[in-house]
Amino acid sequence: MSSELAISVRGLGKQYRIAHLNERHTRITDAAFAALKGVFNPQKYETFKALDDVSFDVRRGDVVGVVGRNGAGKSTLLKILSRITEPTTGEVRLFGKVGSLLEVGTGFHPELTGRENIFLNGSILGMRERDITRQFDAIVDFAEVERFLDTPVKRYSSGMYVRLAFAVAAHLNPEILIVDEVLAVGDTQFQDKCLGKMKDVSSQEGKTVLFVSHNIAAVRALCNKGLLLANGKLVHQGSAEEVLSMYATRAPVAVSSHVRQNGAYGLQLNSLRINGAETAAGSVDFLGPLTLEWELESGEATPLCIPFLRWHDANGVVLSEVWGPEESVDFQRYDGRFSFRLALDSMSLMPGRYFVDFYLHDVAGKEVFSAPECVHLEVQPVALPGAPRAYESRHGLLRLASQLSRGIAPTGA
Repeated sequence: MSSELAISVRGLGKQYRIAHLNERHTRITDAAFAALKGVFNPQKYETFKALDDVSFDVRRGDVVGVVGRNGAGKSTLLKILSRITEPTTGEVRLFGKVGSLLEVGTGFHPELTGRENIFLNGSILGMRERDITRQFDAIVDFAEVERFLDTPVKRYSSGMYVRLAFAVAAHLNPEILIVDEVLAVGDTQFQDKCLGKMKDVSSQEGKTVLFVSHNIAAVRALCNKGLLLANGKLVHQGSAEEVLSMYATRAPVAVSSHVRQNGAYGLQLNSLRINGAETAAGSVDFLGPLTLEWELESGEATPLCIPFLRWHDANGVVLSEVWGPEESVDFQRYDGRFSFRLALDSMSLMPGRYFVDFYLHDVAGKEVFSAPECVHLEVQPVALPGAPRAYESRHGLLRLASQLSRGIAPTGA
């Protein structure tokens, strides 16, 4: 049986300790005094289960799509399978050499050139120098970075980083290829090229592929098997179509009508309102007006920051992003209570389930506060005046603001 398996996972668990800091310090003397007090008043920790009793098998030659919402445990799973981090409980058995691409520049040294990093990364993957040399031209040709081969990779763009990193991981003959969402950094043409390579690796070479992506179309086109994760647990495993169907129709996680999310600077989200009603989960008619309001509170002055909102569907596909400066809300410090209001004259997204993530970003783009999927919204079907049927999710993703008219056919000469 083990000869048919590529991966065997049993009772896998990963826990992290999250410290709850009650105060921030700006001076060394304050921090030292606080540390001294900590001897008598131990710091409080919360245990967070990133993975909880996960078990599954992957057969040789399978292409497995790993799906789930943000925070479901997908990346943690891949890091354990790639031996980047150790599990807290359970065991993983890998029957073959593993090549992984989890983050931009994983296994690269920024001061070394592209050429040097190919050999470095190949060595990390367990390849001999002669094997790397044999595949060298194919790697460079696939990555399309020949002009910059002798340039330190710290000067590469994120797209060039990914192209070279994927080319190394895919060409140095791993028996198990693990790829995270990092391919989203590349351009569309290169993404298609990578998907084609992964398909060749699995179908022609019989290698095993684990692929994490929010691009449902890519998962459906590439994968024959799927794993659905939610809150660190394996919810379902089976065919890719079966898993994707369950992912799309899975009910949203429970949302309290009074949301409190704690962050740095004593930041917390006190309440949410959807069209005036205090709730985090609501509904709106298709093409109807929508107003979302977030009320926050800060225990101390924040750094200069702006609100950032991200809309996505039940499959995790990003639909739209709203950035403060685009809406005349510029960088500002916040202290005490404050709020933001987003108004839409017409909800153009087709009937279905949607989510809104709320963030505060500082001037460097770093998250100061985050509340992912804090708004759960159901768009309800509505029949437009004179239309023979109501608009439903099967009619597309959104309705464009268009005008259709009948032209007059030109008369013959």
